[in-house]
Amino acid sequence: MKSTQLRLKHLIMGLAMAAFFLTSIGSLWSGYGMNVDSIKENSLETNRVYAQKLATTATAYLEEAFQILGYSASNIESIMDDEAALDRETDRLKMQNNMFNSVIVSNVEGLVLSVSPPSVDVKGKYLTSEGGKEALSKKIPLVSKPYEGITGRLIIFISYPIFSAKNEYLGMVAGTIYLKEKNVFNLLLGEHYYHDGSYVFVVDSDGRIIYHQDPSRVNDVVIKNKAVQEVVSGKNGAKLITNTKGVEMLAGYSAVPLAGWGVVSQRPLDVALEPSFDRVQSVAIKAIPLMLLSIIILLWTAARIARPLQQLATLTEESLDSRNVEGLKSVRSWYFEAYYLKSALIRSLSFLQGQVSYFKDQSTTDPLTGVTNRRTMDAMLSEWHKKHMMHSIILLDLDHFKSVNDTYGHAVGDKVLQFLAKNMKAVAREHDICCRYGGEEFIILLPNTTVEEAAIVAENLRQQLANSVSPCGRPVTLSAGVAEYPKMASTTEALIEAADRALYLAKQAGRNQVKIAGKE
Repeated sequence: MKSTQLRLKHLIMGLAMAAFFLTSIGSLWSGYGMNVDSIKENSLETNRVYAQKLATTATAYLEEAFQILGYSASNIESIMDDEAALDRETDRLKMQNNMFNSVIVSNVEGLVLSVSPPSVDVKGKYLTSEGGKEALSKKIPLVSKPYEGITGRLIIFISYPIFSAKNEYLGMVAGTIYLKEKNVFNLLLGEHYYHDGSYVFVVDSDGRIIYHQDPSRVNDVVIKNKAVQEVVSGKNGAKLITNTKGVEMLAGYSAVPLAGWGVVSQRPLDVALEPSFDRVQSVAIKAIPLMLLSIIILLWTAARIARPLQQLATLTEESLDSRNVEGLKSVRSWYFEAYYLKSALIRSLSFLQGQVSYFKDQSTTDPLTGVTNRRTMDAMLSEWHKKHMMHSIILLDLDHFKSVNDTYGHAVGDKVLQFLAKNMKAVAREHDICCRYGGEEFIILLPNTTVEEAAIVAENLRQQLANSVSPCGRPVTLSAGVAEYPKMASTTEALIEAADRALYLAKQAGRNQVKIAGKE
């Protein structure tokens, strides 16, 4: 009889310990995998938004440069023959805001009439560089490709034509950026906010680097970089790529259409994934005491259990396979030892299931607003597209949200985003899905819904938000674009682009309104 009890005890101990270890390892591995995917998605989105922000900054710089040069060109037209006045004007342009490393004025033949600073010894010489010839030939506002100027420097030439009152071409005024010296890019773009191997660079339309935090990389051609190939073709986005040094990078990229440039923000994959190891280690450390306690209880209880253990052993194995603890709860633990064994198993399995549920929830939900995240939204749209299911989307964002952050702080800005998400859920119908697209942009997915019906939902949300007091103490408004698949687009990407164009029109029309794609 004793030998039979010992064999049964060893069987219970083996099953219980194996179950704990396998479930723990599986839970941690599953959680780690979901955490890695979440970190990749978040890092890609962060780099995409960062690159987009820098591209917007670069575009604003070029627009301002053309505006300043254009204004100066209108003044220079009347003083082309006054050397002293030209020198004063070029000095003013150079010193006004340090936008350019140097400024020149040339006549129609390319003769340099004035230059600032005077240390750039080109006054009285003819422009023979590619950028100068191109600007004189085309007679339009122009941003050149990188080239070596007559001073021997690697430069970008930003020029604006000068015309007389009779519309006669008189020459040009131009500013230069010295690419391998301290220039305006250092002020506009600066260094990447992560000091961990992450970096930002700017390329021209040929994939040639015109700005890099490492000056020695300027003028390198990196067109083999997949992100560079995307951005020079005018695309914006993010993807995992291998850079020209063979390092896996999480890259976000955004185009600067005005000059044909592209901004790329990259972060090493191994650096981005470092926190995932720490999180899994932290979960494991927290789980170990409970697991050890459970094993001790099992060992102590197994020495005193006899015949009823067969039922517990069978139910334990079934519970581990099906993740179902209800069977264990139904066992009648009418004596002390059975009660503690059952309790230990239930606590341990519930804890490990909770960890898996936690990681699963983190991978599908935006942690700030509680709505569906971008990754899950993309998967759902892809599934609808494969099924050719008719649906509409509402792409919306808050008007002047940057002013909310600047005025009240990011903590209040986060509360405003949560306020918007709450109102979205209140307005959305039973089968509609509210998602965070990125930053202050959100998307509502409306299955089996026409664009007209979706526009009604969007308008209800717009009115509700405009008539409510937000966490910043005043109402905030939104603009929205609405599009329908497959009526307005044949792909998910095209559908979002159509809604985005409608959103842009809503912004241009004065904000706080809803626009339907294709009804401009």
